[in-house]
Amino acid sequence: MTSPDRPPGLRLDYAAISDVGRVRKDNQDSGYAGPWLLTVCDGVGGAARGDIASSTAVHQLRKLDEPPTDDLLGQVAGALHRAHDRIGELVDEDPALNGTSTTATVALFDGNRLGIGHVGDSRAYLFRGKEISQLTHDHTFVQSLIDEGRITEEDARVHPHRNLILKALDGIHEAEPDLFHVELQQGDRLLLCSDGACGVLDDGRLADILSTGSPEFAAVELVRASLEAGSSDNVTCIVADVVDHEPPAGHDLSPLIVGAAAELRRRTPRGLFRGHRSGDTGELEPIREEIPGDLPFAISSDPIDPEQARYAPRPPRRFVWLRRLLGAAIVVGIVWVGAAAAWSWSQDQYFVGEHDGAVVIFRGVNADLPGVSLSSVYETTDVQLDQLSDFDAGKVREGIDAGDLDDAHRTVDNLAAKQSSSGSSSASKTANG
Repeated sequence: MTSPDRPPGLRLDYAAISDVGRVRKDNQDSGYAGPWLLTVCDGVGGAARGDIASSTAVHQLRKLDEPPTDDLLGQVAGALHRAHDRIGELVDEDPALNGTSTTATVALFDGNRLGIGHVGDSRAYLFRGKEISQLTHDHTFVQSLIDEGRITEEDARVHPHRNLILKALDGIHEAEPDLFHVELQQGDRLLLCSDGACGVLDDGRLADILSTGSPEFAAVELVRASLEAGSSDNVTCIVADVVDHEPPAGHDLSPLIVGAAAELRRRTPRGLFRGHRSGDTGELEPIREEIPGDLPFAISSDPIDPEQARYAPRPPRRFVWLRRLLGAAIVVGIVWVGAAAAWSWSQDQYFVGEHDGAVVIFRGVNADLPGVSLSSVYETTDVQLDQLSDFDAGKVREGIDAGDLDDAHRTVDNLAAKQSSSGSSSASKTANG
């Protein structure tokens, strides 16, 4: 999309898209793309309504979308400060909003170059000649560790404090934005995005997507790829081509406003790529104990709660087969110890029963499992079952429990005494063990 009534020079052909994502209930991102201005704001606040912060900032910043003066950076800085002040006014009017804040990445275009203002961890990229370069520098705790050489970019993606932001527009703490110029060439492609995209897509993947298709195609594919890569955040992408020609007839020249800034009144965010995972896992108030004590100021853009942790990036899993083998060995060991303890206990149990028509003493438990016998013949006596009364014979067939071996012997002696006169009057026991 380009603008009419423009002097000769470069123009922007742009597209913008924002999606609530597969996890969050609300979209707290806001974005704006127009002939002179591109901006992305990522709201923070949870109960304090980060969507209000981001949409307020965008509605202030969008006033820049007109032919700029020579002082690009002065205009950008002034607009960012006005957005900061407006958020502060809202917090004063409604204390429930205390804690809300937003990142802001702003690109003001004058026909040949950009004036960029940046606060937080949303990003701006330049894709030129098949090479991608990151224009902005994250104001985050992990970025400070990267700058000091203490961790790598890969480490930063899974660091426990990866969501701590050191600068944001909150209406309270003055956050001096980074301000700089970028000279443009015909054929350049620009990307502004929230960390829902750049947090899961590396430079190679971003460049691959930006290398093909129209700005609209690239923006849609960036959002889709971010969600497929496991992003648990809202995702907002603005793609703009730097061109030197007039727009074709009938080409829509309207500015685009997306995300919370467009949806705030409706309060019915709809995901373009909704998946099966959804739930109320919006951003929460900062968890202070998770913020390192040596930081003068930081806010958690995305505090880790149990639901979010289910979808958060994880370090690459190593030696998975070994872990599974050890886990299986532990389970087998526990089962074996339990079985051995049960078997040892069973061998201290005795009962009187019947075997091949004779009264015998069994060692073990008077019960069986399918395919497994829990007892064995310990002693065979000369007391015959057919010499006993039907009542006593029935009890023997069912099994007569004994407290111990001596108790079992006494039971056999009692049965022997009850044998018919044709039988023996005492039990002569033969050990089979």
